Amino acid sequence: MFPRNDGMIPLKRFSTSESTSSLGKRPKLSRISPEKLFPVRSSLRRFGMSEREDGREPIKRFWARFRCWRFRHAEISSGRDELIELLKREESRLLCLSSLRRMAAEYIYGVIFAVLLGFYLFYSSQGRKRRGKDRASTEIRDESVKNTSKRECRWDNGEDADVIIVGAGVAGAALAHTLGEVDGRRVHVIERDLAEPDRIVGELLQPGGYLKLIELGLEDCVEEIDAQQVFGYALYKDGKNTRLAYPLEKFHSDISGRSFHNGRFVQRMRAKAASLPNVQLVQGTVTSLLEENETVKGVAYKTKTGEELKVHAPLTIVCDGCFSNLRRSLCDPKVELPSYFVGLVLENCQLPHQNHGHVILADPSPILFYPISSWEVRCLVDVPGQKVPSIANGEMANYMKTVVAPQIPPELYDAFIAAIDKGSIRTMPNRSMPAAPHPTPGALLMGDAFNMRHPLTGGGMTVALSDIVVLRNLLKPLRDLNDASLLCKYLESFYTLRKPVASTINTLADALYKVFCASPDQARNEMRQACFDYLSLGGVCSTGPVALLSGLNPRPLSLVLHFFAVAIYGVGRLILPFPSPKRLWIGARLISGASGIIFPIIKAEGVRQMFFPATVPAYYRAPPLK
Repeated sequence: MFPRNDGMIPLKRFSTSESTSSLGKRPKLSRISPEKLFPVRSSLRRFGMSEREDGREPIKRFWARFRCWRFRHAEISSGRDELIELLKREESRLLCLSSLRRMAAEYIYGVIFAVLLGFYLFYSSQGRKRRGKDRASTEIRDESVKNTSKRECRWDNGEDADVIIVGAGVAGAALAHTLGEVDGRRVHVIERDLAEPDRIVGELLQPGGYLKLIELGLEDCVEEIDAQQVFGYALYKDGKNTRLAYPLEKFHSDISGRSFHNGRFVQRMRAKAASLPNVQLVQGTVTSLLEENETVKGVAYKTKTGEELKVHAPLTIVCDGCFSNLRRSLCDPKVELPSYFVGLVLENCQLPHQNHGHVILADPSPILFYPISSWEVRCLVDVPGQKVPSIANGEMANYMKTVVAPQIPPELYDAFIAAIDKGSIRTMPNRSMPAAPHPTPGALLMGDAFNMRHPLTGGGMTVALSDIVVLRNLLKPLRDLNDASLLCKYLESFYTLRKPVASTINTLADALYKVFCASPDQARNEMRQACFDYLSLGGVCSTGPVALLSGLNPRPLSLVLHFFAVAIYGVGRLILPFPSPKRLWIGARLISGASGIIFPIIKAEGVRQMFFPATVPAYYRAPPLK
C-alpha cells in the first residue's frame, strides 16, 4: 500500500527552501544539521524504534510517518521564528547605532559652539575691563588738557606752521580741518593738484565712516553733491540673491551709508578746510622730506610755476595717497596688487534693490554696482591679476560683453552694454598694504600712504576718518609740538590705538575678496557657496558680518568667529546627512583653506595689537607735559 523508502521521507517535500523562500536567501546545506535533513530518522530514534524495523504493519508505519511529518513542520516553524527574531535584533542594533551617530554629531557641534561662545564671552569681559581702563586714561588726558590750558601758548620758534600736511584728499583735507578748527593749530597743506579729482574708487562711505564724519563736524560735506543714502547690500550668486541690511535700528534715521562722486566730496572738504583762517592750502608737488639729525623738519616742494620752496614745522603728516613717493623712509611698504577695477558709469537705470550696493559673485571675481547720484550707477568689475585687457584695441570691450555682461542682473544689462559702447571705460589698480611704520621724529603717515586694503568692502575712508579721530584725541592735550623725540615716543600709541578698528576692516576686506573669487579648487568653491548660504540665513548670521563690514562693530574677535562659523557651516553642508571619504577630505581642505586665508592677514596686521592692544605698553602712554 505504501512504497518502501527505508523510513525516509523525500527531501523535496520537506525542503527547507520552500518554507523559508519568503524570508530571504536559501540557507546553505552545509550549515543545516543532519537531524534537520533527516527528520524521520531522528523522530524514529525519539520513539525508541530502529530505522531497520521495516516489517511492521502498514498502519503502524503510516502513523509513524504522520508523526514525523508533524514534528518536521514544528521544527521548520521554530526555525522561521528564530530567523525572524534574529532579523528584529539586527534591525534594533542598526537603529541604535544610527542614534548613537546622531548623538555624537550633536555632541561635537555642541562642543564647537560652546568653545566659540566661551571665547566670545571671555573677550567681552576683557573688553569691559579695557573700557574701564580707557575711561581712566581719558580722565588722565583730560586733566592734562586742563593743566596745559592754564599755560600761555606762544609761537616764538620762528616756524611757519605747527603742522604740515602733504596731500589734500579725503584724509588730508579732513585732518587739516580738524587740527585747524578744533585745536586752533596753524596748518600748511600742500596738494599736487587742486582740481576736482576724477576717481572710480572712494565713492562709498560706510555708516561707521559717516559716524566718524559727524564726530569731526564734517557731515555737511555730503550735502549738495547729490549723495545717495545706502542701507545695505544685495548679494547675487547663480541666479539667486539675498538682501543684507545695515543694523541701524539703534541709530538716528539719518545714519546710513553714503555714496557720491569722489571728486565732489573731496572738493567740499577742501573748501571747508581752506575757509579756516589758520589753514593754508597751496598747490605744489612735494619732492622730499627735510631731515636733520634723523628728525624730519619739514618738506621741499615745487609750485605750479616750477618755483622750489621749503616749509618747516614741528610735525609733518604725509597723506599723499596710494601712489606716495615719501612713505619709503617712514614705513616698510609691502604693496600687493591682487587685481584691477574696471570702472563704468551706468546712466538712467534703476538698481533691483534701491539704495543698496549690489555684489555679484561672478566668475572669475566679484562685480559691484552702487548709486553715485540720483541718475548714475557706478559699476566696478574686478579683473584678477596684474594685467588687464587693452582698452585701446577693443579687447576690454569684448571682455566686458562676452564674459561679464552675461553674469549681471537682467535689469542692468542694457545700461551696461550702453556704457561699454559709450567708451568711458577706466581702470584702477587695487592695492593692499599692511601698516608697518618706522617711528620717525617729526613725521607721521596716514591714509592710503600708510595702510591699504582691497576696496571691495569700501572701508578705506572709514579707516582714514577713524585714524583722524584717534590722532586728534592724542594731539589735543599738547600745545607744544617742538620736542620731536618726546612727541614721536608719545605718538607710538597712535599705531596701537587705531589697530582694533583698522585691522578688523583690513582683514575683512582682504579675506572676503579671496573667498568671493572663483577658484578651480573645489574646497574654495565650497567655501564661497557656504559664505553665500550663511549670509542668506538672516539673523545674527547676516547682521554680524554686515556690522563688521559697515564699521559699526569693528571687533577682531567677532570677525574671526564669523569667518570660522562660515567654514564650519560649509563642512556641515558637506558631511550631512551622509558623509563620505571624499566629502570629509574636501571638508578638511576647506578648514585648511580658510585658515590659510585669514591667519596670514592677521599675522601681517599684528596679533598682539589686533586682539590684545591693552597689553602693548604704548597703549597707556601719557602725553608729555613739556
